Amino acid sequence: MPKEKKIYVCKVCGATSSKWMGKCPYCGEWNSYEEKIEVKKTSTQSGKYLSQDKINPVSLAEIEQVSEKRIKTISEEFNRVLGGGVVEGEVILLAGEPGVGKSTLLLQIALSNNTLPILYVAGEESLLQIKLRAGRLNVFQDNTTLFTTEKNVEQILNIAKEKNSGLVIIDSIQTVYASDNDFLPGSVSQIRASTQKIIEFAKETGTAFILVGHINKDGAVAGPKVLEHMVDAVFNFEGDRNLHYRLLRPIKNRFGATTELGVFEMQSNGLREVTNPSEFLMNRTRDESGIAIATIVEGHRIFFIEIQALVTPSVYGSPQRVVTGYDPKKLNMLLAVLEKRNKFKLGNKDVFLNIAGGLKVTDTAADLAVVAALVSSYIDKPIQENVVFAGEVGLSGEIRPVKRLQDRINEADKLGYKTFVLANVNNNIRDILKNKKIHLIFVEKTFELFQKVFRY
Repeated sequence: MPKEKKIYVCKVCGATSSKWMGKCPYCGEWNSYEEKIEVKKTSTQSGKYLSQDKINPVSLAEIEQVSEKRIKTISEEFNRVLGGGVVEGEVILLAGEPGVGKSTLLLQIALSNNTLPILYVAGEESLLQIKLRAGRLNVFQDNTTLFTTEKNVEQILNIAKEKNSGLVIIDSIQTVYASDNDFLPGSVSQIRASTQKIIEFAKETGTAFILVGHINKDGAVAGPKVLEHMVDAVFNFEGDRNLHYRLLRPIKNRFGATTELGVFEMQSNGLREVTNPSEFLMNRTRDESGIAIATIVEGHRIFFIEIQALVTPSVYGSPQRVVTGYDPKKLNMLLAVLEKRNKFKLGNKDVFLNIAGGLKVTDTAADLAVVAALVSSYIDKPIQENVVFAGEVGLSGEIRPVKRLQDRINEADKLGYKTFVLANVNNNIRDILKNKKIHLIFVEKTFELFQKVFRY
């Protein structure tokens, strides 16, 4: 006979305990533990459930190679970040803060389609609200996209199979539930169970899924961390709701690169793709000190971003270091280099650094522009118009070359820049980088930057 054991299970996160507890130590909820009876199977009993089908392992040479089929959406930015489109059978998690535009983006993709059967599962809105939103977006409404407010995951999969849907959009995964799970929708256990059923269905039928995920107060995807490991791709839709621009950033992508970045602009009639991101990441009129333009690489694209710095005497006991969009530890390192190698007195100064447009910079090529902006603010001298920077700064104050210099220079030339400041390179590379229209300034140490750019 199977053995029975009394346990207590948290109805919010699914954590188990041998005794009742007032507060769950895992999710922090109060009075969430419920009594359950756990049935343990004996070794003989569990053995009969083992599969009797023999599966023979195969070598890599025996596996038939088939090119992946991708589903093209109406959004070129979305397709590019995904790696060329949605792969058949792929499960994608799209996460973002409330109100950032996740539902707007997916509704535009769904309603602009006229060939692929799409099923849109609205777990948080009624069908009337969806229609009103579609009217505001002013997009083409076709007959190939179907809408439902069903929240049972088994019923959703049945509808997708019956309607032969090629793409299913679930907004959001926190609202659906599995019938064989006793926990509340949105709990860790329910999200895991529902996602597992979706993945099995996607791999079996080749149906692609896009799941919308909520963001908690810590900025992580709500629900179990294992959910990010289960799906094929995870994308963050970022942006300040008070600003117009949104960034689609890949966190994980089994069928494409994680270095791409999609840029959108929120307008009254929906999201507009920004094909030239530099148009909002920089300001052409720069007559104030503390502003420098850096060229960075995100995936296959080159961005020109505006770096703003403010260095001012500290009025508090300890100087402030406020950074937005840049690594604070890297800023502290650059300040130490300026103080040690170039004798700038920054220990008693408040330093504020901001990357315009809400972009988060990871490319080391921005170091040289950060240093230029800091020095410009420190000496209160603006950088000349149409000057762009690219270079990594080391601890000894040396300027190191960065990748794809030729592409950066060509792009700067197209945008009308007159001067490009970069690290010193050998003569062979200089011959390759020659450009008749744009003037190249090579610097080997930070003090050369001050001499050639600021005459300081």
